[in-house]
Amino acid sequence: MTTTPDTVDTVPPVRRMLPLGLQHVLVMAATPISAVFLISKSFGLDQRTTVDLLAAAFVLSGIGALVQSLGVWKVGVRLPFVMLQGGAPLVVFIAIGKQYDLRVASGAVLIAGVTMVLFLPVFVQLLRFFPTVVLGTLIVVIGVNVIAVAAKLITGAPGTPGFASPKNFGLALVTIAFMVVFWRLLRGSWRQLSVMFGLVAGGALAALTGQFGAIGTGPVFQAPSVFPFGNPVFNIVAALPLVTVALATMAEATGQTVINGEIVGKQIRLKADVPKLIAADALVSLIGGCFGTSLLVTSGENVGLVQVSGVRSRFVTAAAGVLLILIGLFSPVARLINGIPSPVVGGAALVVYAVVSVMGITMLRRVDFSGDHTNIVIAAVALGVGLLPIVVPGAYSHFPAAWQNILGGGVAMTAITAVLLNIVFHHTRLPGSRTAQRLPQVPEQPAPPAKTGATG
Repeated sequence: MTTTPDTVDTVPPVRRMLPLGLQHVLVMAATPISAVFLISKSFGLDQRTTVDLLAAAFVLSGIGALVQSLGVWKVGVRLPFVMLQGGAPLVVFIAIGKQYDLRVASGAVLIAGVTMVLFLPVFVQLLRFFPTVVLGTLIVVIGVNVIAVAAKLITGAPGTPGFASPKNFGLALVTIAFMVVFWRLLRGSWRQLSVMFGLVAGGALAALTGQFGAIGTGPVFQAPSVFPFGNPVFNIVAALPLVTVALATMAEATGQTVINGEIVGKQIRLKADVPKLIAADALVSLIGGCFGTSLLVTSGENVGLVQVSGVRSRFVTAAAGVLLILIGLFSPVARLINGIPSPVVGGAALVVYAVVSVMGITMLRRVDFSGDHTNIVIAAVALGVGLLPIVVPGAYSHFPAAWQNILGGGVAMTAITAVLLNIVFHHTRLPGSRTAQRLPQVPEQPAPPAKTGATG
């Protein structure tokens, strides 16, 4: 079965769009589920509240995917993106809830969302400080960061029962092997579904060997509740750590926009497109804050899946958004997806997420590393600083808790370091020099994306 490549604006037939959208859902579903369960366990929430938050996480992720994929006026970048709850914003949300209470944590989400909107005009003016060497280095670290997330799905957290179990490694490796076999044997549109087929095959093997999780019981339909923790409490001081993390995600969103645009072959205009993506992050986070979620941000993991599958159409992620909303409202489906063992999801995610770093390396290949080697220094120092907390977890453990949450993922430190070094080398002059070097500008039209083995 062969097809002609899609463009980002192609509307695939429903028979292709739905399974491709489901593939996105299966790969991404572990993140909102684990986020909700972490909140539930941290605060001892009852089952009804947990199911309510799970419904909210899926519904808001679906709304975010629709907004980013389809765009509404100046909100949404119209690229194949999915939005998720998790990462550093979730950790800070829980920390605020522990120190104060969940009403203050929800208020902090609303404050952070408003701050993102207010700071956006200033951030747009800073985009000229993000040339290719900065963006490529940032994307490499984003990829390594999400690889670490996938790895923990396979091994579990250190110190927990079953950590690094050979059985879990085996299940993950078998899932990866299934994906590789499907990539090798399938052609055309079928190859685009290799990740989903690998997940299904891994899940089936888990069921046959008694490793599939319990599905549980609960209501058939579950609409999320407004302010499930009570009316939000607005505490500016308590919200500051989450506000800082929210601002850091704006730099990450810049890299994701550029690399996703390259994958799907869309010309990215930084000052026009990046604000649309960030505006959608802020808007959906504001809505999520009313339903008990932390910040919802555009998923960097999604970029890897777009590249691996060869799917370019933004209408595929829009279909994923619809499916996420339906799953959120129809709770038995969420419980079934939750039953897929973490090593199965982690095995698929490990490959998909690694592609993000590969795309960053591809971008760095376009950087001029000859001459006075200043770009080598920028990339090397930023990579070293950014990878430090990833290869040595707890590297910032003696820093204040707020700083640990911001710096621990490495992405914020990479962005800060690369931008500052770029200014030092390319936008300042040494004493006695006649003229300052002009800052290299980010091209409005990125180079054509590399061809993938799959057709769109």
